[in-house]
Amino acid sequence: MVEILSGNPLLYLFIVAALGYPLGKIKVMGCGLGVAAVLFVGLAFGSIDPALKLPEIIYVLGLVLFVYTVGLSSGPEFTASLKREGIRNNFFAAGILAFACLLIFVLSRLIGVDSAMAAGMFAGSLTNTPALAGALETLKGYATGPEAGKLLSEPVVAYSITYPMGVIGVLMAMTFARRLWKVDFAKEARGMRAFGALNEPLFTRDIRVTNPEVENVMIRELFRRFKWNAVFGRIKREEHFLVAVGGLTLKTGDLVVVVGPEDEIRRIMEYLGEPTGNHIELDRSEVEVRRIFVSNPDVAGRSLAELSVDVNLGAVVSRVRRGDVDVLVHGETALEMGDRVRVVARREDMKKISGFFGDSYKGVSEVDVLTFSLGLAMGLVLGIIPIPLPGGTEVKLGFAGGPLIAGLVLGTIRHSGSLVWAVPYSANMTLRQIGIVMFLAGVGTRAGYGFASTLFSAGGLAVFFAGAAVTFAAAFAALAVGYKLLGIPMNLLFGMVAGMHTQPAVLGFALEQTKNEIPNAGYSAVYPAATLIKIALAQMILSIHLAI
Repeated sequence: MVEILSGNPLLYLFIVAALGYPLGKIKVMGCGLGVAAVLFVGLAFGSIDPALKLPEIIYVLGLVLFVYTVGLSSGPEFTASLKREGIRNNFFAAGILAFACLLIFVLSRLIGVDSAMAAGMFAGSLTNTPALAGALETLKGYATGPEAGKLLSEPVVAYSITYPMGVIGVLMAMTFARRLWKVDFAKEARGMRAFGALNEPLFTRDIRVTNPEVENVMIRELFRRFKWNAVFGRIKREEHFLVAVGGLTLKTGDLVVVVGPEDEIRRIMEYLGEPTGNHIELDRSEVEVRRIFVSNPDVAGRSLAELSVDVNLGAVVSRVRRGDVDVLVHGETALEMGDRVRVVARREDMKKISGFFGDSYKGVSEVDVLTFSLGLAMGLVLGIIPIPLPGGTEVKLGFAGGPLIAGLVLGTIRHSGSLVWAVPYSANMTLRQIGIVMFLAGVGTRAGYGFASTLFSAGGLAVFFAGAAVTFAAAFAALAVGYKLLGIPMNLLFGMVAGMHTQPAVLGFALEQTKNEIPNAGYSAVYPAATLIKIALAQMILSIHLAI
């Protein structure tokens, strides 16, 4: 069996994935490992024989696909976070990582391991391969003579021992924190509209206009003045129906269809007038409502304000369905390939409007191979560019940092002329899932034998428990300080902790626990800085140990 699996890496990959994925669905006390279970199945297989490790290209390709697609989908939220609390969040991440570095320094002295092992413990307990690579590059300057091979192997051994708990420890801290503070992710997410698609229930209500102050005031002016988080769909004036475009003015006696959260509809109702039970939104005699697929590349990546749908088409987009979630739209809402827009327009205009958005299911199921490949290529080039650090050393963003940053930038830009960088939502989710499974299976099988063979060697258990303590302490400290002292919502904080640990498996777990996309924003906000900080701290651990 070992010979068959080691000689057929694709067969081996899919067996590990097929066993790990359903295992992650098993829940104990309401919690499961999710996609992270693939990692542990890989560790189990890899521990059987040193030949049972998947080729490096498999986990590298998986990592690149995962972080690039996360970057593409998180770009706008990441840019918005920089305008909100981005600087604070990155200083917070730096503080937590410095705390983990201090713990490693203290514990390594207590258990009597040298600087090389300590640097490997730091990289493994915080699951950062670039930090390990940086430590090895630094050690090459000190490693000479017959002892060089042994010295260079020590960080790798410590890394392999601490890496598995570097994932499990964070999942344990997240689960413990969620139960300790009884976090309701759905309720919390409803107050975080600035972070993208949320599972926020939307309602449709009819309101009769009785307030004379609204006479001759355009609808767009009312929304600008009161900052209503809702959309007007249609208006019934006497016996005729009108589409509620921004340039239209209201009159007393009008019946207005309002779409939005319940509390916002109540606020609008208090100003405009009174509720009715007419349900005029069901009347399709003059004005029709239709869901239309966004498949036109000229539309994708552009905001509704830029498209001027109400002016150019005489229509109103009341909401966008992205994945399984209906999202309330605003002028700055940018459409993506694969979105289904709910359009209110006159019946005779619907054919023209469908053509404008594209309305092709086949078109939204395909990936633009040109822009996807170009974006990945730019990310990989960015990852191999050396970045100078104080002391004459250099670091690289690598396969994770480069594609992530490229994805964030291109996801924010969305399009360059006729080139649309965004990937349809369904295709993005599929590529992301395939990528994370390949990464976890590859890393697990490659670390499995080293983990099993060194864990019970001399000092192995001490390194294991010290690394586990650092992982749990750093993750829980981040959750406690962020949630209780800084007031960061747990939806966002879960993603930030995954970013601090630069761990895609933890992000996958966070997304499954929260059941929304908010953790992506937290992950992307701190991941690039966390990668650079950990590379520098791993080398600092070496320098301090060697100087003492």
